[in-house]
Amino acid sequence: MKALVITLGVFLLPFAAAAAEADAGRFQLEKSGDHFVRLDRQTGAMSICQDKDGALVCRMAADERAAYEDELDRLAKRVTALEQNTAQRALPSDAEVDRSISIMERMMKSFMGMVKEFQAEENTNPLPQKT
Repeated sequence: MKALVITLGVFLLPFAAAAAEADAGRFQLEKSGDHFVRLDRQTGAMSICQDKDGALVCRMAADERAAYEDELDRLAKRVTALEQNTAQRALPSDAEVDRSISIMERMMKSFMGMVKEFQAEENTNPLPQKT
């Protein structure tokens, strides 16, 4: 079992290294006083990072945080509006259904009347025989 784990580790190590290298090129760190500024090259987001107990701890920059909060507020309002719009789209009332059925019945009766007229005309005016 231990040999299997070691074999898998050796096999998967190059893939993990490649993933780390791809991710390492994503961020750029610049020292600024007692902290670092981290730029995400994919999104353009900037974070302020500090060394705390040997680990780099990053927080969004104030202007980025404000933009983030504004976007969250905008999306929350949009969700609320969509939910209210969906709630207002109730099923039709019984009266509306009855009215629609009445309209369809009149249309079908009119259509069937036209069909009967055409059938009656066909019966009174037979086509000439071609022999």
